[in-house]
Amino acid sequence: MIYFPPLRRLLLPSLLCLAFILYYKSTVRLPATTRQQLQNLILRQPELTPVLARIPVRDTDTKQIVIPNQAENYRSPPTRFYYNYNEPGAAFSNGTEIKPPNVKPDENPHLEQLWKCPRQPNPITDHIRLPNPLYNISVVHKNETENEKKGYLNPAIISLPFWSENQYILVSRVTTDGSHQHNLVCEANICYNGPESQARPGEKPCGEDDLELLGGNMGMRCANPPMTLNVPPTPAKSCGKHAGVLMDIPGFHDPRLFWSGKGEPLMMVNSQSRYACFGLWMIDMRVLLPTFERLLATNPFHPGLGPLMSYPHLTELTRNPADTRGPIEKNWMFFGDQNDQYLHYDMSSQKRTFAKVVGGGLTTVNLTDPRELPCLEDAANPNVLGSWHQGTNSLRLILCDRSDENCRPELKNEVYFSLIHHKHKNALDLPLRYERYFIVWSAEPPFSMLGISKHPILMYNETASGFEPEENWQDDEDHQQLVEAGKQGKDNWAYFTYTVSIAWAWGRKIDEPQNKNTGYLDDEVVLGVGVDDAAMTFSRVIARDLLQCLKACPGRGAAPLYRSPSEEDSTPVAPVAKIDLPTKSSDPEEPSSGEFDKPESAEDPPKEPERQGKEEADDSASKNTEAEATPKHHKEEP
Repeated sequence: MIYFPPLRRLLLPSLLCLAFILYYKSTVRLPATTRQQLQNLILRQPELTPVLARIPVRDTDTKQIVIPNQAENYRSPPTRFYYNYNEPGAAFSNGTEIKPPNVKPDENPHLEQLWKCPRQPNPITDHIRLPNPLYNISVVHKNETENEKKGYLNPAIISLPFWSENQYILVSRVTTDGSHQHNLVCEANICYNGPESQARPGEKPCGEDDLELLGGNMGMRCANPPMTLNVPPTPAKSCGKHAGVLMDIPGFHDPRLFWSGKGEPLMMVNSQSRYACFGLWMIDMRVLLPTFERLLATNPFHPGLGPLMSYPHLTELTRNPADTRGPIEKNWMFFGDQNDQYLHYDMSSQKRTFAKVVGGGLTTVNLTDPRELPCLEDAANPNVLGSWHQGTNSLRLILCDRSDENCRPELKNEVYFSLIHHKHKNALDLPLRYERYFIVWSAEPPFSMLGISKHPILMYNETASGFEPEENWQDDEDHQQLVEAGKQGKDNWAYFTYTVSIAWAWGRKIDEPQNKNTGYLDDEVVLGVGVDDAAMTFSRVIARDLLQCLKACPGRGAAPLYRSPSEEDSTPVAPVAKIDLPTKSSDPEEPSSGEFDKPESAEDPPKEPERQGKEEADDSASKNTEAEATPKHHKEEP
């Protein structure tokens, strides 16, 4: 017979054991090695490998950001996301009607003001010079001097909401030894120097230390100590023998800051790609900089957390189908409204490509109207080397004045605009100058191209490199004074410049985050401009002045230049016809094939050190072969 003692006899020993366990768990700590040895004695089911790209971060202070693995992005999205341009009655595949424009851009009454030319171009350089100067940018905060010893370039600028204590976010690239990429971010303000009547609302006068750091004039300066942007390095699939060294350089470059149509503060960066060598990645700035999250939470209109994040993690953007991707992709533009977002990949004298973003970095195939005729022109002189490059983010524009009581935003009077560069090269294949052009396209599907600047735009104290001082200021009232200043090599007269960003200026009192990317013709635009890969400047210009003297695009042709996106193949069905427009030159043209330049070979001449970094980035811009292109109105380079 089995005997079981009464359970009450075990009650006291059990309570004592429980008390001992609680005491041990709360006070006693075994050494890490001992704990690990004990854990190894326990049998566990092996952990499954997560479907994530684990990115090693050498610096322990760098924030770890999990990168979603979208390895299936090579697959095209469902066809319901495509446009269907089959005639007649083009429509979105889900049934939404698409009406390609039946009126040419130069016949659209809303665009009439964009064709006017209040300023005439320089008869020698062919530039239109605006009266707006370039001002210096300093990352030094208060009495700091250490940071100024470094080189800073590529200023990407975005304005903060009007209720912010500071006005702008500034991201700048730091010159390094080439072993890594380094970018800083800070909140920044503009100070004025002169009569108070010339100050913008909310601006403060420049102090003595401001003037000392900003070259004796007004400018932009960090309001707090700059911080390193903690964006982790990404893996590269393959860079080939010419660009293989790029695989081992951690960090990102060429950031673009902008507000989405949903009110998200986004940053697009260039970094190593999981599909080739380099690609484009997107992330919400609220993940990286608490300033944005705090500002959106204190919105006086709608306090809260702001719009949902479309890019809570660093997410690679794609181009579909997979065979249209280049080994090195860069300079893409993002545009869209509160409902739909798009990526503008590239444009040249032969083609234009953009696609709809369907989420998680996935995109559709090219959605360009197959009947749209090219708006850019080919090279007038085959001996002048050059190519077209998309340069900045895009802004949405309402084609009337904010101050006009009769101005009503509606789709028919809204457009997008951005800046593109025409890069000239010298005989050594080095960049001679970046010329600044503005492009405008429709804000409604199929987002047709509407116009482009007839002449490149210069700021008041900006020099067109490749021309003598007498030629640069041939048309200026203060001709002799400016010529002498140019001969003396005045430091604050920009010589080799390129525009990195455009943003609506700070201070508009009625803006909600979803309106931060939209402005009117009389609103001010802030341009972030790099100088000779060694300095940062900015300028402020009324939108109407930037978009003056445009050339209307030719519109739609009689026959499609490309197959419908709903078909299996989206390649051209026939060679694209050349568009001959009235120009100053009668030389035959050479076709341009886009913004991708061939990788540098062993036989290529060495690059100048101060421009090496910029050239490496731009010369491998996309999948296309390099073009020898320049606008028809340009004079022949010596």
